Amino acid sequence: MTKITKNFKLSNGQAHPLGAKPYRHGVNFSLYSENATAVQLLLFDAHDEVTPFEVINLDPVKNMTFHFWHIFVEGLKPGTHYAYRIDGPQNNWEGHRYNKNKILLDPYSKGNNNTLWVRTDACGDADNLATSMRSVVIDATKYDWEGDEPIRRPIKDSVIYEMHVGGFTRNPNSKVKNPGTFKGIIEKIPYLKELGINTIELLPVFEFDEKEILKITGDGTVLKNYWGYSTFSFFAPQSDYCENSKEGEHITEFRDMVKAIHKAGIEVILDVVFNHTNEGNHEGPTINFKGIDNNVYYYLNPDNKEFYYDYSGCGNTVNANHPVVEKFITDCLHYWVDEMHVDGFRFDEGSILSRGEDGAPLKHPPLLWGLELSEIFSDTKLIAEAWDAAGLYQIGSFPGYRWAEWNGKYRDDIRKFLKGDPNTIQSVADRIAGSASIYQHSRHKPTNSINFINCHDGFCLMDLVSYNFKHNDANGEDNRDGIDDNISWNSGAEGYSDNTEIINFRNRRIKNFASVLLTSIGVPMILSGDEVGKSQNGNNNAYCQNNEISWFDWELIEKNKELFRFFKIMIQFRNKNSLLRRDNFFSGAFNGRGLKDIDWHGCNLYSPGWDNFESTVLAFTMGAFEENEPDIHVMMNMDYMPLSFEIPELKGGRKWYRFADTFLGSPNDISEIGNELLLENNEYIVNQYSIVILISK
Repeated sequence: MTKITKNFKLSNGQAHPLGAKPYRHGVNFSLYSENATAVQLLLFDAHDEVTPFEVINLDPVKNMTFHFWHIFVEGLKPGTHYAYRIDGPQNNWEGHRYNKNKILLDPYSKGNNNTLWVRTDACGDADNLATSMRSVVIDATKYDWEGDEPIRRPIKDSVIYEMHVGGFTRNPNSKVKNPGTFKGIIEKIPYLKELGINTIELLPVFEFDEKEILKITGDGTVLKNYWGYSTFSFFAPQSDYCENSKEGEHITEFRDMVKAIHKAGIEVILDVVFNHTNEGNHEGPTINFKGIDNNVYYYLNPDNKEFYYDYSGCGNTVNANHPVVEKFITDCLHYWVDEMHVDGFRFDEGSILSRGEDGAPLKHPPLLWGLELSEIFSDTKLIAEAWDAAGLYQIGSFPGYRWAEWNGKYRDDIRKFLKGDPNTIQSVADRIAGSASIYQHSRHKPTNSINFINCHDGFCLMDLVSYNFKHNDANGEDNRDGIDDNISWNSGAEGYSDNTEIINFRNRRIKNFASVLLTSIGVPMILSGDEVGKSQNGNNNAYCQNNEISWFDWELIEKNKELFRFFKIMIQFRNKNSLLRRDNFFSGAFNGRGLKDIDWHGCNLYSPGWDNFESTVLAFTMGAFEENEPDIHVMMNMDYMPLSFEIPELKGGRKWYRFADTFLGSPNDISEIGNELLLENNEYIVNQYSIVILISK
């Protein structure tokens, strides 16, 4: 039956799809809440309007199908702002936190506005209408993609570049028109193309509370959430990254960025945070899930459901394998692939998504296997951070087969070897060869390993070679936060140095890391800024530093052009040679020139010295199986003195050419592709703490 309100005709509506769906004659609203007793839909004229122009009470008989509350508002247009009030049981000890005084966002909203938002008012019992957020009705169908679609590049060919949307262009020296936004990234696409990466992995872009004050330091500095690992609205792009968010242009600006990046041949992966939400623990704000169905969306302590299980280390944990929550996450990911054209996802603390409704790990978690087997995601890259804050560690055993994993063991073993630690050559050989000891026994592939030295969390590469200890005083926690064991070495002085020898040594060590990363089997990931020697002044936990500590420094491209050139050519080298991008493990097969697909050496050929626990040298030869590709020979000396390395004999009229020697200054440290230096001898002096790469021609 149709009812006429002050402004619109109302009809019962339908349960699906969830969220606010615009149609030709109006908007259908649908919301899941299993235990609610009353639902109000509030409509607002503008983002800063305190009083709704319409309050619609949903009838629990006519506007409810099972656990879905729904209504159709005829004549309503996209651009309208809306929110909910929901009433229901208020017995926290049983897990119900309904509070009709709290204004709630739609979990399926495509965009929100926080003009009036006061976070503290969302806590407690008082009415927060005047200081709440509003969702926006957005028509997701009206956009000209100009034929764009996800790129679908095989993951073995990916070179991933992890970056922060805001921090990439927020520095004034970026000189972009719209700093810190999706539009700002578009202006810097030429830089990404010149560097040569083909995939960007964006730190969280789903809506998080950039107004949230995490702490105020002793000198009065206000620290807020910078990284964004605390989502409250999973379908909505972050308002702070949009130039015109108040006009509801959230998804348009994000789509413009994706379309432009795709035109440059670069894929877009999103770092997604489904393990917890921004509502925090029992003292946190009520934004949406707590007030909609707290008992369903979160893991609660069974002995007293007022309190939350915290497997995430962030106050709460999402009950990801509850059927309704599983649907929510899957619907969300479908949206970002189908409607926003993203190419993949990296799942923060992904192991939480393997936990069942009792919190225990499942062998076949429905959510993860559903994503693994879905035809919709068959060409979508799925990457897991295969651990959580409660101690679940699943490197090599993450549920499924095609999930790639951040390989923390690769990071640690390569760091140890390149700082000269003994008893590392066996493990580092395994890492370079695709971490077969981790993945091969379980029928996985080298492409399951995301190889990285650094990421947003921890030391950046320049700090890894410049600091022995973390220096997180700016975070206001007396340097207690952040990991203590960084497997770092300051190269002779702690922090900044104007000593030319130390500067050159640090640059050499950075080139060593780039050389190993980009010649390792697996999928390499580079942290934005590492290619130009960006430092965070020793801060290894810059989650709250929305300033020059974290921002990309565009002046470093010229200042450290030697490093930038080295990274750029190493990426070209990897992209040119398919034997570095293999998707199967080495088998010991010989090519037509008498070389195995891989052979290991020390200073002497075929004598790696696996039992020499003091050894800090390693070499390897990769035989190419494509006629037009070179064989590759790499010699790594992490000893404190120069050493002579034997070089394998070549057949078929080929000779060895020097491609790179990290000990040498630019431009001799690395050759432009095609301009390598011919070698006449059958041995090569590899200097201390340096790496030499040869190719055959």
